[in-house]
Amino acid sequence: MSGHVRIEENESGELVYRVTSHRRTITETDIVNFVNLVGLHEPPFIDMEWVEKMPGIHNKRFAPAPLLISMGMGLVATSIMEVVDAITAREALGRFHGMVGVEAAVKSPAFPGDTLAVELEARVDRRTKRGQTLVALQHVVSNQRDEVVVIFTERVVFDPAEQ
Repeated sequence: MSGHVRIEENESGELVYRVTSHRRTITETDIVNFVNLVGLHEPPFIDMEWVEKMPGIHNKRFAPAPLLISMGMGLVATSIMEVVDAITAREALGRFHGMVGVEAAVKSPAFPGDTLAVELEARVDRRTKRGQTLVALQHVVSNQRDEVVVIFTERVVFDPAEQ
C-alpha cells in the first residue's frame, strides 16, 4: 500500500503518521545528472578508473548520499500534504514556515539498478517558545532487498494557528 496515511500510537504514547511511498529504480543517468547538477566532481563520482581500484563494494558506480536523501524526499512528496492534513486534523498548526534542519545516517550504499522506497513517520516534535510547532519527518529509505540505505529526519516548522 502506498500513499495512504496510517495513524498509530508509538511506544511512548504519541501519535505517529505513517506513509509508504511508491518505488523508484536508480539509474546511472540519475547519478551522473545529480553529480553534475550539484558539482560533486570528486573521484568517487566522476573517475571510473579510480572507482574500479577501490577495495570492497565501492568499486563500481554508487549513488552519493545527498542524492539518496533527495530521492527519499521526492518519493514521499506526493503524500506529504495528506500527512500535514492528518496532523492538522488533530493539532493546531498554522502556516507552513519551512524546513529548519535535517539529520542523516547512511547505512549502506545504493547502486544503479537498486529500487528504493520510503517508510515515512511523521510526528509533532515540540512547540517552540514562540508558539511554533516543529514536526519531525523521519524517512527510512530501503532497497529491493529490504536493506536500509539511509535514515534521515527533516524538521519542519509551522507558525502558531490563527485564533
